[in-house]
Amino acid sequence: MKTITRGSRIRKLRRPICAAIATVFLGILASTASADGNVIVLELKGGIGVATADYIISGIEHAEETAAELIIINMDTPGGLMAPMRDIVQAILGSSVPVATYVTPAGARADSAGTYILLASHIAAMTPTTHLGAATPVSLTGDDATPTPDESTDERSDDDAERVPQTQPGTSMERKVLNDAVAYIRSLAERYGRNAEWAEEAVRDAATLTAREALEQNVVDFIAKDRADLLQQINGYEVEVDSEPRTLATNNVVIEKYEPNWRIKILSAIANPEIVLLLGLIGLYGLMYEGWNPGAIVPGVVGVICLLLAAYALQVLPVNYAGLALILVGLALMTAEAFAPSFGALGLGGIVAFVFGSIMMFDSDIPGFGISLTFVVAIAMVAALVFFWLISFALKLRKRGAVTGRDSIIGGIGTAMQDFSGDGRVWLESEAWSARSKAAIRKDQQVIVLALDGLTLEVEPVAEPDTADAQPQT
Repeated sequence: MKTITRGSRIRKLRRPICAAIATVFLGILASTASADGNVIVLELKGGIGVATADYIISGIEHAEETAAELIIINMDTPGGLMAPMRDIVQAILGSSVPVATYVTPAGARADSAGTYILLASHIAAMTPTTHLGAATPVSLTGDDATPTPDESTDERSDDDAERVPQTQPGTSMERKVLNDAVAYIRSLAERYGRNAEWAEEAVRDAATLTAREALEQNVVDFIAKDRADLLQQINGYEVEVDSEPRTLATNNVVIEKYEPNWRIKILSAIANPEIVLLLGLIGLYGLMYEGWNPGAIVPGVVGVICLLLAAYALQVLPVNYAGLALILVGLALMTAEAFAPSFGALGLGGIVAFVFGSIMMFDSDIPGFGISLTFVVAIAMVAALVFFWLISFALKLRKRGAVTGRDSIIGGIGTAMQDFSGDGRVWLESEAWSARSKAAIRKDQQVIVLALDGLTLEVEPVAEPDTADAQPQT
């Protein structure tokens, strides 16, 4: 009879387990070895600002450090600020790793600044039911930078037009901004042999195209239903990087989604007009509360932090300082209403100034950086209520008088701890005090403090009502 020991069982199980582990390990090595490289995926969503530029630039640097095969920028943007957009374009043009900007998902757009970035990329691709265009520059005041037609020019006859040199309509600044944008977008389109004529129309006439139209008019290179389809289509596609041709190998790549660091996340969160408005109000309220209630500490600390964050965010947002001045005037009027009641006139004026100031401060028609009117009105009403409460609370504190120190002791009511005439002990404000009285005082009798001599209280008994006078007469 054969006996199977525990050790022999373990030895028998060890071989298949080791074989399974080796198989998995070799499979991983084989898949890694057969991979063509890694593809870095970046997300460009919402308005293009300073935080967006920092994120895209850092993502491109990461791709270069890891020697990635390709960078894919998933784009869905209404546009944004010109300076961050130019920073992104420069990073793409100077990248040693090919960049494919992909307008996705279905229903997404690459409007305004997004069109420039799309045309600057080595590969321009779109998902069906997406669109691009409307790249007319917008000034910080919210006005369209496209020059308006000059009626006097239109009324000239053909003979006059031949004799008089033709000049573009609009102010010198409008022409300068428009011509600069036209030259810029044409140069981006021509770099990769795309339709420069349509690119100019996107700036001059705010022209737009669907994905299918963009492909037919040689504005984009591919239409792909998803990322896998895009990678399949561009496998073997030749692009020009650093003035040298490069053939893409995307048949079997590892996808790596690049996440922004904590600094970019914070900047993205606060670089929003509505968040900036909330931070400013919280900061102001915190400092006001700390000023009226010294020693609270927390409101003051929170207020300073919020104001500093708001100030930092204002540096990266398109701000109209006339609107900022109106906001300050509105806050001042609401404060004045609490100190000098005017039957609501000052308070109503403050709310109106706050609303119009908030709209003027941020509503510059720059895509992605507007502010909701409903949000502004709601914040104005809440701000008014909080201001009135804070001011009324401060006034109550002033009327209450001193609650600590010498002024709070004189006139205070204490209780005698013993019978005494002359020197004795009195319980006042949760403390035992040495007291002196010219009148006889009984234990547990209430006394009033007349003066403070060092640490000795000058007291006298609290006058008690005359019981004889209190009895009813017949």
